[in-house]
Amino acid sequence: MTAKMKRRDFITLLGSATMAWPLAARAQQAGMPVVGYIGGQSPDLWAGRLRAFHQGLSQTGYIEGRNVAIEYRWADGQYDRLPAFAAELVRRQVTVIAAPAVTPAVVAAKAATTSIPIVFLTAADPVNAGLVASLNRPGGNVTGVTALSVELGPKHLQLLHECVPTANMFALLINPTSAILAETQSSGIPEAARSLGLQIHVLHAATKGDFDGVFASLVQLRAGGLVIGGDALFTSDMQQMASLALRYAVPAIYQFREFAVAGGLMSYGGSLMDEHRLVGVYVGRILKGEKAADLPVERTTKMEFVLNLKTAKALGITVPLPLLGRADEVIE
Repeated sequence: MTAKMKRRDFITLLGSATMAWPLAARAQQAGMPVVGYIGGQSPDLWAGRLRAFHQGLSQTGYIEGRNVAIEYRWADGQYDRLPAFAAELVRRQVTVIAAPAVTPAVVAAKAATTSIPIVFLTAADPVNAGLVASLNRPGGNVTGVTALSVELGPKHLQLLHECVPTANMFALLINPTSAILAETQSSGIPEAARSLGLQIHVLHAATKGDFDGVFASLVQLRAGGLVIGGDALFTSDMQQMASLALRYAVPAIYQFREFAVAGGLMSYGGSLMDEHRLVGVYVGRILKGEKAADLPVERTTKMEFVLNLKTAKALGITVPLPLLGRADEVIE
């Protein structure tokens, strides 16, 4: 695809977001279904995820502007806006609410309606978070996709420890405004650290403006590495996270391949784009008449370990051969 075509596609996405309400109003008058989409950041940062979501919709026969309208709400990282967004979409009487990758958005939508179907993408365990009754039979009006990144935290710490075996102090970064994820991660990973005989510091970032301070504190703590907890705030700009890790010479790991591609040391987890595509598929299936209560929660099962050898060399790390051999992809 040429740069010109990419720009054109991106402008189309921005236009879709900007014109969402007029289109949705006309769609409702014409009897066209309307999807309420709650995004955790901005449409420019989520352009790739939006394409994946639209791909999932198209797989079920739905094309925005042709036979479905989409009303977008963008939080720009301000999670305190989410309850108002959810309430507004309920007042608009949208057909389905899509809340991908922002767990507080799902919580807000669930609190706002028990009748409009809600499709989520969450890094949390949706049963423990109280979103669904069970993974196989969600019940109620909520279903979706779980990346279960909170379960990946101990694995991330183990991989990081294998890569820098001489270090005994590490750090975990969480977003305190995402209470469900923060609570789980701040208990699970420290427990894993104790079992490995390691020390762990829990650091907080509630906005992108906190990132610089977090990485500066890692140097002061002399942390041997950073586990980045699963959260939409950190996923929103993996390029910035990877650049800061390299600038401050901090070995870091995150769950998505895009982080390692952007210059982060390692990633381990499922496919970000495939997860957003699955949200689109589920929204389309509900538009076709299936009930959220009967759609089992999709769970990411295929994990990919990506190692950026170029970054390892820049950090002065010699990756152990056994670890290198286990990588699904090595970036050189």
